[in-house]
Amino acid sequence: MILSLEEGKQASIQQQEPYAVVAITKHGAELGRKVAATFPGVDLYYMSKFARGDEEQKDIQLFEGSVRLLLPSLFKVYTGIILIISLGAVVRMIAPLLKDKKTDPGIVVVDDKGENVISVLSGHLGGANELTKELAVALEATPVITTASDVQKTIPVDLFGKRFGWVWDSPDKLTPVSASVVNEERVAIVQESGETNWWHHGRPMPAHLTVYPSIQSAIDAKPNATLLITHRLITEEAAPLLENGVVYRPKVLVLGIGCNRGTTSEEIEAVIQKTLEELNVSIKSVQAIATINLKKDEEGLLTVAQKYQWGFHYYTPDELNQVSIEQPSNMVYKYTGAYAVSEPAALLDSGADKLLLVKKKSGNVTISVAVKSFIENRAGA
Repeated sequence: MILSLEEGKQASIQQQEPYAVVAITKHGAELGRKVAATFPGVDLYYMSKFARGDEEQKDIQLFEGSVRLLLPSLFKVYTGIILIISLGAVVRMIAPLLKDKKTDPGIVVVDDKGENVISVLSGHLGGANELTKELAVALEATPVITTASDVQKTIPVDLFGKRFGWVWDSPDKLTPVSASVVNEERVAIVQESGETNWWHHGRPMPAHLTVYPSIQSAIDAKPNATLLITHRLITEEAAPLLENGVVYRPKVLVLGIGCNRGTTSEEIEAVIQKTLEELNVSIKSVQAIATINLKKDEEGLLTVAQKYQWGFHYYTPDELNQVSIEQPSNMVYKYTGAYAVSEPAALLDSGADKLLLVKKKSGNVTISVAVKSFIENRAGA
């Protein structure tokens, strides 16, 4: 889609995520694509003359004309805007749009080489300072924050894990939990899966933030607020924590899938949904579908992966046969050259040493599920 931005005419933009990325140069467009890939779900806008042909597939918005005419629409629908444009130009363009620090979006500027990330507007209330920190870490850039009071160096609740692709289940408790973090109330952090190197401030975590080894140990501590990181569906066991808690979904599930040629996306999706429900895990934590290279053009698999914005990875029979599995099949080998597809594909892609689900066959689909493990240093250590 190309947005035509004639003077006095604003584009009609539907808000899908709280952040937008805007670029107006060739290098800026490439950097914008990197930012969008690092922060899944953000909306990316750049000039149509830099189109690469995959913009519709990736849901990237192209525009023509002056970016100055795009900004009024973005101001209305996004809580944060990342502009890969010179700081001076940004200041001049946004000046007529500013109303109040309680309503203006957070504005962050990134230079064309991605070396500096600058918090420009609405640092606290608009979240620009925390967005600057997270973006700087993701880009290995220098964060520039000039707010005198911004020395707390704590967890940004709404952006927590964003650079890893984590998503929260619901925004309902973001504000009160954020208040607990900022006001130095007792905050419990329980992590059952996902990347563990999320603390990046170069000093131990403040004493009011405590990582607990289990949900029950956190409940026993009676915290004021909770950050729960898990791929599991939450049951009544965690209810006391979620009275003032946010659940984050790390991207840790890999679905190994084999299917008959021509299997519809509807059948594949239904099998995935039912299987994950049976395993008591969240579809929001799926990172990728893995399969054999014979299925690299399987329309049903590609459609499902694209719908959920999952990775789609495939392996050769030789690669799959290098993996030790529980249920090798001579019949599968006869038709594919591999003794199995779903099991070894899930193990290869996840790096796990065992499967959450070894194998399940349903209709035309065979599915295995693996959980990625992470061995980084524990946060706050």
